[in-house]
Amino acid sequence: MIRYLSIFLFLVSFQTFSQEKPIVVLELFTSQGCSSCPPADTFLAEIKNTMNDKEIIPISYHVDYWNYIGWKDPFSSKEFTNKQRDYAQKSFIRSVYTPQIIINGDEHFVGSDKIKIQKKIKQYLRKKPSSNTITISNSKVTDKKVSFSYNIKGKTKNKTVHFLLVIDERITSVRRGENRNRRLKNSNIVVLEKIETIKNASGNYELTIPKIITETDSLRLVALIKDKDWYVKTGTQIAL
Repeated sequence: MIRYLSIFLFLVSFQTFSQEKPIVVLELFTSQGCSSCPPADTFLAEIKNTMNDKEIIPISYHVDYWNYIGWKDPFSSKEFTNKQRDYAQKSFIRSVYTPQIIINGDEHFVGSDKIKIQKKIKQYLRKKPSSNTITISNSKVTDKKVSFSYNIKGKTKNKTVHFLLVIDERITSVRRGENRNRRLKNSNIVVLEKIETIKNASGNYELTIPKIITETDSLRLVALIKDKDWYVKTGTQIAL
């Protein structure tokens, strides 16, 4: 049995994001094999640690197209690379790059450009809130599964719900590649994402815990609602 699950179970918090304020979701596409990525990873950690987590949800997806140069990023996934390419196609971008931050599925920027991203966060926080809300409750954790209930308010036609398991933080000693001999700290690392077309406004759901999770990891469950163009409508997160 994975011991951390019982250790962190008492940390479960219940957070509801109302329609009173907009939500800003930052999706960082990064890689441990990219020498330009560590500053963006550090910046994402700063956002996570200093900004209001009821308004800002920063997460990182590790892509796999840097693995060929000698270091296989343990968090990298072809699925996340395809996700970034889908965003590029939607935005008519010819090629993908790292580090890249996408804000609310709408705009993209170099992930280490602090001034521009901070300015954009403020702009998005002043936008009209979405009419959608999503809440998570009754979360239960075993050594292999995370189960929970969800409830969505607002119109759900042509929208999807994204359930993510996220590692709070992990330090990796990189032995090869562009970042060889460096100890890299990554934050809010997405290790699992399940996307469902919304058929019912409420229900129960279950996620299988990936093998990459260790006994010492602290996990979060993130739930996002996106429209057909992948623009973020709302989100919520709880600690597990």
